[in-house]
Formats: sequence, C-alpha cells, structure tokens
Amino acid sequence: MPVISQDLVQSNLAIDQAEVKRRLLAGETLLTDTPDHVLEVVGVLESYGEVLDAYSINLIYQAEEQFLNPFPIFKFLDGDLNPAKIWRHLNHDRINFEYAEYCQKAMFWHATGGMDAYLDSAEFADNCRRIIAAKRRRDPLLALLNPLFPGFLPELIRSAATTHALGQFWRVMSDLFLDLAAAEREGRVCSIPQVVDFIKDGLVAAAANPIEYSVEIDGERFWVLPPQAGLTFLVDVAVPYVEAVFLRGMPFLGTVSFNAQAQQISPDQAKFTYGALYADPLPSMGAGIPPSLLMQDMYRHLPEKLHQWYLERTRGEGDVRVKICMSFQKSMFCVTNAAINGTMPHPLTSSDTAAQAANAAYAEAWAQRLGIARTDCLAASLPGGLKS
Repeated sequence: MPVISQDLVQSNLAIDQAEVKRRLLAGETLLTDTPDHVLEVVGVLESYGEVLDAYSINLIYQAEEQFLNPFPIFKFLDGDLNPAKIWRHLNHDRINFEYAEYCQKAMFWHATGGMDAYLDSAEFADNCRRIIAAKRRRDPLLALLNPLFPGFLPELIRSAATTHALGQFWRVMSDLFLDLAAAEREGRVCSIPQVVDFIKDGLVAAAANPIEYSVEIDGERFWVLPPQAGLTFLVDVAVPYVEAVFLRGMPFLGTVSFNAQAQQISPDQAKFTYGALYADPLPSMGAGIPPSLLMQDMYRHLPEKLHQWYLERTRGEGDVRVKICMSFQKSMFCVTNAAINGTMPHPLTSSDTAAQAANAAYAEAWAQRLGIARTDCLAASLPGGLKS
C-alpha cells in the first residue's frame, strides 16, 4: 500500500508510542474492541483467506512447475489451459496474482530472517550447481545463459525458494483465517481479544512447521530448501513476511519520487515505511498499484454481511474498496498484535525482574515502529463511518 502522505488522512485519534507499549505490556489489543470491529476484521479476513488460498496454490505451482522457465507466460493459470479460463484471464475476470508476486518480491528484496541466511550459505550454492547442471542438459538456452551470466540462474533459484516458502506461509494463513470466520459464526469468537488470541494460537501451533522445497528434473529430485536447513514457519517466513510486507514494503512508481536528489526514499531499507500498517487507505485502482489489486480480489469474495455493512456507510458502493482497505489495515494490526504476543520473550504475568525488563524492551522496539504507523484506524467507529 503506498504512503501518499504520512498525514494526508491522518486524524488526531492516533495513539502514540507510549500507549502502544502500554497496551502490549498490559495484554490489551491494539485495535479497540467493538462489535463493528469484530465484523470488519473477521469478515475481511474471511475474504482474504479465500484470496490467499488461490495465491498459495499459484505460488507453489510456479515454484514447482514453472521452475527456471525462461518464458512463463501461463504461470497464472495453474496448469489449466482451458480456453474459457484464458479468456477470463485476459479480461481480468480473475484473481490478481500480481499482488502475490509483489509480496514475494518484497520478501526477496528486503531479505531478512533465517531463510535468507541459508540462501547465502555454501550448501545452497552447491545445491544450485547440481540443479543447474541437471537443468542445462536438456535446456540449451539455460546452457548458454549460465556461463555468460553465472549469477543469473542461482538468483532465479533463490527467488523460486522465496516463492515456494511464501506459498507455504499463505497456505497456513488461509486456513487460519477461514477457521477464524467459522469460529465467529459458531460463537466461539466474539471479541477483538478473542480474534487476536485465535490468530496467535494458530501462529504458535504452526511455528515449528518445516519449510522445505524440492524440484524434480528428468525424474530426479533435487532439494532447494532441504530438511537439514532447519527452516521453520514462524521465525524463517512469518516474521520476515511481517517485516517486508506489513512494515517496510516498497515505494510505488507515481507515489514518491525515485530521483535520488529528491531524497524522498531512504537509502536504508530498514527505515522504509511503505508497508500495510503505514499506508493511507487510498487504493487508486490505477494500473500496477498492488493494493488496488488486492482490494479488488477481496471485493470479489466479501461475505454478504460485511458487504451490506459497507453499503450502509458513507458513499455505499462508491468507495467500497477504500472501506475494504481500511478494514484490511485494522485486520493486519490484529495479525501483528498476535505475532507480537506470540513472540514475547516471557509471559506477561511473570514477576521476574529480568523477564519484565526483556518484555519491556521488546514492546518498546515494536512501539517505536508502530507508534508512527496508521494507529488512528485503531479507534472505535461511530455509525456512518465516523471516528469516536
């Protein structure tokens, strides 16, 4: 989501860093607990879960079936070359997998976490050499490219590894968000604290899931991310995803100047604030703006209850994608809240001084980053979409 201006639609209801830290250490949710917020968050996450299901399937298909394909023109079709599906694709009657690619590129570019450390290892380089040697035997184009550009194919394999890992991550999150919606319908989740706890428990349950990836070439199986690498769901994929997509993100063409002399973009990637938690809720629906693609995908899968709630507020259908964007941002604060709670160094109930100090330092580090995000969306809403 592009940050058009840090204060373009910022209200005076934003909570500051001190309040973020207090809520985290008190075990309170960042998002105010109201029935409307429950409706928004659960509904938009249900829609997002449906979208992530398609994203996950496609990313894994790309990594496994389009591996080192120099011309992957059918990569968004999941192997289904039905003429009707191709026609719908050309007419944009489809899921916008370009947004999934944007998230993959953000993770790939920011390169944080244990998976990226493994991709820099000698073991990964050896795996790449074996894969390339096998692949080039039947692919004259790759056989020509590799000696001319020796870093090109390893970089593509590295990108494919990130693609597959993100597909595995979204598989878990899709199931989690759809389970959350089912729990809300059954009355097991009725408040924002219960939403955050449900997501936290899901993340913790999947924390140790192995992240592995192999490809088949001429009937032989080659490891890209082998079991020996010891990569796991939470620390090696989920946390880097939050860092790359929720926090850092990437500036979009047309939203800020890429001219180095203008100095609108920090030379330090760690200081980027173009992620979902910082963005103004202004999806332009202009070509190539990834958040617009995601809002359109979620619009196609909105639960009817949430859709009707949107229609009763402000401009009805006229700004529905902006409303989705705002609800999505609230839901991402809940997911971030759950991730923070699940990775807190020690239980918040601990009476040990050292444990309390460690928790305080952890909460302070998050507060410094979240305190300058779009925390004004965390306040309660009044009927008609106005803030209290």
